[in-house]
Amino acid sequence: MAEVEIYTSALCGYCSRAKHLLKNKGVEFVEYDVTFDQNKRQEMTQRAGGRTAVPQIFIDGKNIGGSDDLIELDLDDELDPMLGIAS
Repeated sequence: MAEVEIYTSALCGYCSRAKHLLKNKGVEFVEYDVTFDQNKRQEMTQRAGGRTAVPQIFIDGKNIGGSDDLIELDLDDELDPMLGIAS
């Protein structure tokens, strides 16, 4: 199974949507809440190539973008292989 990290903030609907999709697939992930943590937010921005919007999702250390990107990967049947889930 792939290592999944997601940077989120409080009251973020897109963050909730992304986490819901991952949970429905049975994927465990590490969540970093950047709401009040400027160091984590700066880390996220640096890792995400300057992107500041949440969520920012990383699979095996690679930034795949946000919630819309995650859903698009799933609709294109590309997400499960990235996560190491057998189809």
